[in-house]
Amino acid sequence: MREDILNYLCEEVEHRCKLPTNHFGMGCYYHIQAVVKNAEILADSYNADKEVVLIAAWLHDIASITDYSFYEDHHIHGAEMAEDILHKFNYSPDKIKLVQQCIRNHRGSITNSRVTLEELCVTDADAISHFDNVPSLLYLAYVNKKLDINEGKEFVRNKLIRSYEKLSDKSKILYKIKFDQVMNVLN
Repeated sequence: MREDILNYLCEEVEHRCKLPTNHFGMGCYYHIQAVVKNAEILADSYNADKEVVLIAAWLHDIASITDYSFYEDHHIHGAEMAEDILHKFNYSPDKIKLVQQCIRNHRGSITNSRVTLEELCVTDADAISHFDNVPSLLYLAYVNKKLDINEGKEFVRNKLIRSYEKLSDKSKILYKIKFDQVMNVLN
């Protein structure tokens, strides 16, 4: 396991999230931490390359937090940024390609085919992270979007349902209890 890379990414992502230029604020850092945590669980469950999964999880939103103008295509810009970062650590070119695939295909709203277990782990972990960050979703609904109490609750419920529906079948089984618990709170 390349702890040097993982430690660097943890610190670097936190640093970039704290910058005033980060449109998303620290909420994005908590999202990324949740993605990393769930990606590790899924890598173990799927017997995927945990190192690749964890590196890709740390980097999956790197473009968005670095430059908001990259947001729409952050999966593409992020894959390019990941290559630059990982080359500096003399990371294996084959593993860089896998990390890039995970980043390019992590967005549930983009219907790219996910061919590796590592891509599946990062994509599912990204969707699952919403269950760990309900306060951030409530903040988005009530503060950013200025929704009333019922509209906000419905917005968050729908976001979580969409996230759950994007999961692979195995991940749905693994996270069913968590999904049900969050839904019970919102009902």
